[in-house]
Amino acid sequence: MRSKLHFFLLAPNFFGFKGGVQVYSALLLQSLQQAYPEAGYDVFLKYEKSIKNAVQKLKFLPQTQFYPFGEKVCDHNTWRRRLKTSLSAGTILLKALINRPKLIISTELNYYAVLCQKLKQMLGIPYWVVLHGIEAWNLSNEAYKSALQDADRVIAVSHYTRQRVLAEGYLRSEQVTVLANTFDASRFLIQPKPDYLLKRYELDADQPTLLTVTRLQKFAHYKGYDKILKALPHIRKQIPNIQYVLVGKGDDVPRIEAMINELGLTDCVTLTGFVPEEELQDHYSLCDLFAMPSKGEGFGIVYLEALAAGKPVLAGNQDGAVEPLLHGKLGCLVDPDDEGAIAYHIIKILTGTYSNPNIYDPEWLRREVCQHFELAQFNAASRRLLADVV
Repeated sequence: MRSKLHFFLLAPNFFGFKGGVQVYSALLLQSLQQAYPEAGYDVFLKYEKSIKNAVQKLKFLPQTQFYPFGEKVCDHNTWRRRLKTSLSAGTILLKALINRPKLIISTELNYYAVLCQKLKQMLGIPYWVVLHGIEAWNLSNEAYKSALQDADRVIAVSHYTRQRVLAEGYLRSEQVTVLANTFDASRFLIQPKPDYLLKRYELDADQPTLLTVTRLQKFAHYKGYDKILKALPHIRKQIPNIQYVLVGKGDDVPRIEAMINELGLTDCVTLTGFVPEEELQDHYSLCDLFAMPSKGEGFGIVYLEALAAGKPVLAGNQDGAVEPLLHGKLGCLVDPDDEGAIAYHIIKILTGTYSNPNIYDPEWLRREVCQHFELAQFNAASRRLLADVV
């Protein structure tokens, strides 16, 4: 017998690439299912090609139905893109007519939000839209603006994103709620540097190591890895044996490789490419400092993961990264455009002379980040929001 209570989740993908949006989407679904284990769930995945052998990697209720549509990111084939869009829209509409969900949540601002608006107009189904960061700042797409204005709730993953969006003037303050990013703390622990990664990357255990985990996409220069590369020649004057491990894949890799060669950094920078999820914890353990001086981050789950692994963190001071670092309490905030300041603070942290001694206390870092951002807090907050609907 079909559950009377039904939820739809519209997300980019869950099972391949694990960026912040994907992690947030999966954890939000798990939170929903923890609150309403008897409900039915339809999950529509815009970019997922297949979920075969993937569903078991994440814990979802057996009544969860997944619909992968296999769209391509930035697909330039107009007809294929329209066909995929029509297929996904038609499927979601049909399922909405059959299941009449109590709530639809679009976990990313894209045409799914516009589709949610149409479903509300046609069938009276309430919907929420989640805003993560740069995709919602300085929004010019009038269809997206209209969809946000009609949303029953707009969820911002940080206070910074909420303030940025409200400053643009087209949403009401009471309409936009913060449900901050979270993480599964059990997956990120304080551990010694793993021998197999030291061997893989030809590092010594006592070698000062920087780490960045990010997308290496042309549109993601704001993540700050460029600035770290440009700061490294100065840092090496003070720390000659420093190593920079840059984790990620994307279409910006050729430009990064050219920059590494031009700056003479081939002996101190490692581009790992894609790292499987099961090795991510070990890469945090490998480093002495996690550094990502972004200036366009909506929040940054990677900061939480690094802190939970007990690592000092350096981030930018001009975006949502200030929130996982509790405005500097848990790490170093620096001007992301100032390569000199980035170099100076990296040197201070790695030489043990940074002004905040707490960043050298792994247990304290882990305890603090878990207290503020672990799943329990996220689940409680999401349940309070859902109480208004269910």
